[in-house]
Amino acid sequence: MNKTIKPTKAAGITAAIPSKSVAHRLLICAALADKPCRIACPKLNKDIEATANCLRALGAEINYAKGEFEVTPLKQAAGQAQLNCGESGSTLRFLLPLAAALGTQASFKREGRLAQRPLAPLDEVLKEHGAVLSDPKSEPLTLKGQLTGGDYQIDGGVSSQYISGLLFALPLLKEQCTLKITGKIESLPYIGLTVNALKAFGIELAMNEQSFLIKNDLKYTAPPKLEVEGDWSNAAFFLAMGALGSTEGVTVTKLNLHSAQGDKEIAEILKRFGAKVTADEKGGSVTVQKGDLHAIEIDAAQIPDLVPILAIVAAKAQGTTRIYNASRLRLKESDRLAAIRLNLNALGGQAEETGDGLLIHGSGKLKGGRADSFNDHRMVMSAAAAALISEEAVTVSGAEAVEKSYPAFWQDLAHIYEKGAVIDG
Repeated sequence: MNKTIKPTKAAGITAAIPSKSVAHRLLICAALADKPCRIACPKLNKDIEATANCLRALGAEINYAKGEFEVTPLKQAAGQAQLNCGESGSTLRFLLPLAAALGTQASFKREGRLAQRPLAPLDEVLKEHGAVLSDPKSEPLTLKGQLTGGDYQIDGGVSSQYISGLLFALPLLKEQCTLKITGKIESLPYIGLTVNALKAFGIELAMNEQSFLIKNDLKYTAPPKLEVEGDWSNAAFFLAMGALGSTEGVTVTKLNLHSAQGDKEIAEILKRFGAKVTADEKGGSVTVQKGDLHAIEIDAAQIPDLVPILAIVAAKAQGTTRIYNASRLRLKESDRLAAIRLNLNALGGQAEETGDGLLIHGSGKLKGGRADSFNDHRMVMSAAAAALISEEAVTVSGAEAVEKSYPAFWQDLAHIYEKGAVIDG
């Protein structure tokens, strides 16, 4: 599916969709708890649905109606299970350790680039503690065995999802465990989201520097109801649209201004670019208006998902913006560093890849033209934002890729962009 966006302006109010990062975590905890739990999550996407379906396959009962999950936890884990993770890296990396802790013989189906994305060093850590995994490149990926307790150690420099997966799994083991994280921890805020979800379900973890102590008497205890907070990662696209093309401003509501989500940093980064940013803490909203944008330097180590939209802002800003510590973006749904460079240059911008990031030479505008989705939801939404600074229309191919995280993106965009700016084809 193609979408064409004419040169336009952005203004208005939109509500943040539920955070898929939070939804994954709450669903997993609820499936392991002592009693049923309800989780308010007004909108779904393919990644959230993948986690819910996999938890059903493991033995939990999960129903969804009127914007709410009702989760009846698994009483006994399935002996065998087929888990379709779709393209969701979170689903795969969270549930591999969990299935091993439950002793479930599982096969994991992976779609898109997921089978190409790394599993090391998680696979080796699991093997060291009783799991038997097939070759990570095999499809489906199969798992047998039963995790044992003891001392775990994993490099924190590849993916925080590995650490989160182990933190969900280790409380289920009979033996006390320690989890030591070596090296620099990438995407640290996402581990904070996991710790918060575990705490909401009664799992208190003792943490000392980069080590966790997981006692053997921990039990998942369900609260009666929880709500998935708004997603800063997807809100970032609309907030950036305010910086790119709106004197009136773009406002995003239903945000937790004290969230553990690392991508709430978007507000401060847009300020550093020169945009006008105001926050209403009581109302849970952020408004961004355009300003005189100038180039900045961005350390992407803890905010990799913001890079695609920040690259568009950088194309508008005067001067050369440097984005660094972003090499992990090559392992996402697409090689995002290459995809950003190709799309920006195709639209008339100037972008270069570096060893660990990008140099973007901003000139204040783009020409327009054709952009490729690379089957990556964040590349689609970035291309849609590029129309705000383009002299001609922007056509993005593979626009259906937004289904992964934001199925209602095009409908919500229609309320922000001028009427008739977005057309099919």
